Amino acid sequence: QGVIAKFAALSGLDSFGGGFLTTALVSYWFFIRFGVDESFLGPLFFIVRVLNGFSHLGAAWLARKIGLVNTMVWTHLPSSLLLMTVPIAPNLTVAVLLFLLRESLVEMDVPTRQSYIVAVVRDEERTRASGITNLTRGVAWAIAPAIAGSMIRTLGLSAPFMVGSGLKIVYDLLLYRAFRHLKPTEEAL
Repeated sequence: QGVIAKFAALSGLDSFGGGFLTTALVSYWFFIRFGVDESFLGPLFFIVRVLNGFSHLGAAWLARKIGLVNTMVWTHLPSSLLLMTVPIAPNLTVAVLLFLLRESLVEMDVPTRQSYIVAVVRDEERTRASGITNLTRGVAWAIAPAIAGSMIRTLGLSAPFMVGSGLKIVYDLLLYRAFRHLKPTEEAL
């Protein structure tokens, strides 16, 4: 029970941070900051999704080498740090390169997170654990964009990048602290 609640709460924090960085908000940021239009943004986000897909494949390989928790944290943390650098990029080229580097890492925690939660709970709790974790993520994701929109208006265009990334960094550190010693059976062997 405690593992599921803690993991779901942390996953919700991560998703809340991610909700500050939806495709629409990031597209809006690129449009306002650099004046790019849909002819640029469409291909950019196509490349982003391809990189996301490859990162899912890379996650399985990396998790076999360093473990599920380490893969979640040590790929997700640098991706959040990279995202924090995007708003301070001096030009469009640098901003896009930083963003693409971030996107090549950011999704590695998705398959590892799903695998981890079902691996550390009893067989009969797997569906419930996945359901609670996904529900928490969905609710947190839904709330954040409205807050991000208000932040843009009151704090500035780049505020969602900093706050969203910051929340994701806090998630990574708390996740590592809470779960680094709780290994799935196959990793403990």
